[in-house]
Amino acid sequence: METRIDRRFAALKSEGRAAFISFVMAGDPDHDTALKIIQGLPAAGADIIEIGMPFTDPMADGPAIQQAGLRALASGTTLRSTLELIRTFREGNDETPIVLMGYFNPVYSYGVDKFLKDAKEAGVDGLIIVDLPAEEDDELCLPAQAAGINFIRLATPTTDEKRLPAVLNNSSGFLYYVSIAGTTGAAAPKQSDVAMALRRIKAATDLPVAVGFGIRTGKQAADIAEIAEGAVVGTALVERIASANSNEEAVHSVLELASELSAGVQSVSK
Repeated sequence: METRIDRRFAALKSEGRAAFISFVMAGDPDHDTALKIIQGLPAAGADIIEIGMPFTDPMADGPAIQQAGLRALASGTTLRSTLELIRTFREGNDETPIVLMGYFNPVYSYGVDKFLKDAKEAGVDGLIIVDLPAEEDDELCLPAQAAGINFIRLATPTTDEKRLPAVLNNSSGFLYYVSIAGTTGAAAPKQSDVAMALRRIKAATDLPVAVGFGIRTGKQAADIAEIAEGAVVGTALVERIASANSNEEAVHSVLELASELSAGVQSVSK
């Protein structure tokens, strides 16, 4: 079953360029402001939008995204309101792929079958669940695929030859390569190190590979676009919300940076 993610990467391949993938947290700093940001991201150049599901114990996230999750929870964000956010976005945009990213606990609490039904109806195209290993595919990965939702896995610098096949098994949409070991928001990755890792991964899969962690500028996004099918930026965007003096300024600042990052990605022909 072809998804919006599959169609978007196919279109970008025909255009000869990589994807700019943006990440923001649902409900950060509140529902209405987050909606305005998400609604503005496609025009700012986001090819795919990842939306974080706030959770009380975000073990894989760095301080900036942890704080974004806390702001979202404080504003009353739930998994139900996150799906409502996407549903509202879909009223004006039926093309841009949406990926929900987060942890399994909120999905489990919601009920897997009900979540997949509601997520599909809301317009979700893919899931990244950072704490569900390949050994737990029956929990969510396989049901998600059956529901027509891509299940996107993470690979890291520590994913060796022995582990890689398990990571790739049942993956779909794209592979998210975490370019630096550690939590989100780390220092910028070395392009040569990433390129070496991607050569190894691409020898084992035909999936597009998107690279995230540490990308903050248009130049860094362009460097990644030269060697990968996508550049993912989250922390730098979320920090713009934290430093804004008003919700209106937050919307403007996030979309301004998104435009710069997108321009960097689009400056590279593949």
